[in-house]
Amino acid sequence: MGTPLLDIHRLSVTYRTAAGRDIPAVVACTFHLRQGEVYALVGESGCGKTTVVRAILRLLPRTAHVRGSIRFRGIDLLRLSESEMHRYRGRHIGVVFQEPGTALNPVVSIGTQLVETLQVHFHLQRDAAVQRALAWLERVALPDARHRFRAYPHELSGGMQQRVLLALALAGEPDILLADEPTTALDVTVQAQILELVRTLQRELGLTVLWITHDFGVVAEIADRVGVMYAGRIVEEGPVARIFAAPRHPYTQWLIATLPGRRPPRTRFQTIADTVSPLTDLPSRGCPFAPRCPEARPICRNAAPPTIADGPHTVVCWIDTPEYG
Repeated sequence: MGTPLLDIHRLSVTYRTAAGRDIPAVVACTFHLRQGEVYALVGESGCGKTTVVRAILRLLPRTAHVRGSIRFRGIDLLRLSESEMHRYRGRHIGVVFQEPGTALNPVVSIGTQLVETLQVHFHLQRDAAVQRALAWLERVALPDARHRFRAYPHELSGGMQQRVLLALALAGEPDILLADEPTTALDVTVQAQILELVRTLQRELGLTVLWITHDFGVVAEIADRVGVMYAGRIVEEGPVARIFAAPRHPYTQWLIATLPGRRPPRTRFQTIADTVSPLTDLPSRGCPFAPRCPEARPICRNAAPPTIADGPHTVVCWIDTPEYG
């Protein structure tokens, strides 16, 4: 299969509080992306997905302590100096965040923001940068791109702003696009348009995409493989078709069961008790999902679950072991 383009191995991120307590946000997270694939990280809010993205970009606050490795083309990004890392952001690793209204500079026209990005990455003269900027706005299907080139972010709809952010992320011609819930703030129709646009551009440009989402419906639309996160840990991973056909972890089963059309008509909507425990209140032993798991048994609460692999499909759970009973 060749060397992964991005290889994350046992990534752990803890935050130090003012009181001196270490809070685990990501725990021994391991996954990889191969050239040209779309990998989705899915899970509820607070499970650590965005922390993984910010760790890749080296944009975590000073209170964060990071362990493990994040290798891009074999180079560990965690070992680079800040000046060396600066050359990777935007040029080799592009990013689209969730809220376009806060990601775009409100006092600079979208054309100027895109032109400046192109000049930084490629040292272009202004006229050449303007032409390339217009080409990118047209490529992301921004309506009437030439007219809106001089528009300010507040003059555009949320969907248009997200298209501009996508153009900004792709203008550096990166190898990897990190998409951190870029469709969450959009209505369903616009969300579908953006998903289709990203998938089209991904195929045309040969992009590798890490897609962050809490919505398994989005995973079904865009991803090739998926990692399911809970409390900072990947609890199940595999090809999307296989995960949908035979989810093994109770948390994955619940996420899929909550999708519209995945349960019989006029049956009760499935839920799991409570919400994700605060990072400060996670169990000190056993499976972190055990307090909410309808299938939990004593062993789940007392011992860390094993990782069980069935080809490319892995699950971290006691449920398929003899010890589970």
